Amino acid sequence: MIVDDEILIREGLRRILDAFKGVRVVAVCAGEEAVGEAERRQPDLVLLDVRMPHRDGLSVLADLRRLRRPPVVAMLTAFDAEEHLSAALRGGAAGFLLKDTAPEQLEYAIRELAQGGSVIAPRVARTVIHGYVNRESRPSGAGAASEHAQPVPGIPTQPRTGACLAAARAGASAEELTAREREVLELLAAGLSNTEIGKRLYIGTTTVKDHVSVLLGKLGVTNRVQAAVRAHQRGLVSSETAGIRRTA
Repeated sequence: MIVDDEILIREGLRRILDAFKGVRVVAVCAGEEAVGEAERRQPDLVLLDVRMPHRDGLSVLADLRRLRRPPVVAMLTAFDAEEHLSAALRGGAAGFLLKDTAPEQLEYAIRELAQGGSVIAPRVARTVIHGYVNRESRPSGAGAASEHAQPVPGIPTQPRTGACLAAARAGASAEELTAREREVLELLAAGLSNTEIGKRLYIGTTTVKDHVSVLLGKLGVTNRVQAAVRAHQRGLVSSETAGIRRTA
């Protein structure tokens, strides 16, 4: 199901998604109609706009998550503001996609979400990683009451004492990762997709997926964003990671 306040966006997405093999759009609607349509149509996946004039996307997300059969929800937006991303992740969104996502990347995202995965656009992933790491570097009392201070699900908030920072680095260490796994992790932490990582390292996308699966297990996390944050916490990637340029 596609939920967006702009008719052109809804219909454009419908045409794109209907062209994907095995994908069927069961409903398109504006935000105020979303919950009722979801109850009637029982979609497996909802693409939900964050900013809508008559019904805020985050409030729609909350209502969708309370349904008897809640669908997987991926937020769709033209913005990558950290406050929207953090709120959506805390609200139970499984993905966060930008409206300029290429059709082939959108197809990958749809299939990944349908299989129970989580997908966050690379540019957005960098936003949440940098925001979280910057919060970790603040004094313990700074910004405690702000919206940005709230944790992202699955990523534990660590106190700033030396002992606790050492504990955060416990577990997988650089020595426990192979040279190739460290290369993959460095690029993953920069927000690159599997395809982009494969191009950088001259390996197949399937091989990249295998490396990512192993990394998730070694780091004790369940998705790529958590892996990137853990990598920063444990000093497994360089501080210059953010400057890595994406492949064309």
